[in-house]
Amino acid sequence: MTGKLTRETERGSRRFRLFEALMAAGAVLMAGIAWWGYSWYYQGDIGPQQPIPFSHRLHVYEKKIGCLLCHDTATWSGRAGIPPLQTCMLCHERVAIHYRPIAKLRDHYFRNVPVEWVRVGWVNEFVYFPHSMHLQAGIDCGSCHGNVLMMDRVVQVHPFQMGFCVKCHRKNRATTDCFTCHR
Repeated sequence: MTGKLTRETERGSRRFRLFEALMAAGAVLMAGIAWWGYSWYYQGDIGPQQPIPFSHRLHVYEKKIGCLLCHDTATWSGRAGIPPLQTCMLCHERVAIHYRPIAKLRDHYFRNVPVEWVRVGWVNEFVYFPHSMHLQAGIDCGSCHGNVLMMDRVVQVHPFQMGFCVKCHRKNRATTDCFTCHR
């Protein structure tokens, strides 16, 4: 009788170990599927955390607000820059005013305290880059800035270095004269 119990116990123990192994394999498989799904949905890196969260996906993609409504200086200046809080208040004077991040933005506005945004992309100071000239040539903002309309947190997708710019100039048959960009 003891031998029969030992064999049944061994069989049960083997089944339990097999069950554990299958559960572990299933967990690894599920984690892999979750990682793949996340990386597919959020293609690319996530940019730096800002003092007040701002989603271009929400504002540009879902609400259909164009780049130049907020970055209007790009039409006449070398820098598109971060819009002033007055621009945000065009909508948020009345829209979503009790949402915590908007309340924080409004507080900065009414106290006349600037928000210290974390800079994402920049061009070296010795480079002359007129956004307006590129806009007039019909160059889409996404050519340099990537698919910003789908970004919740903006990340710099291209290095703003000479090789990147020259490659684009050659592709679009624009001048590659040094003094066009270096002044």
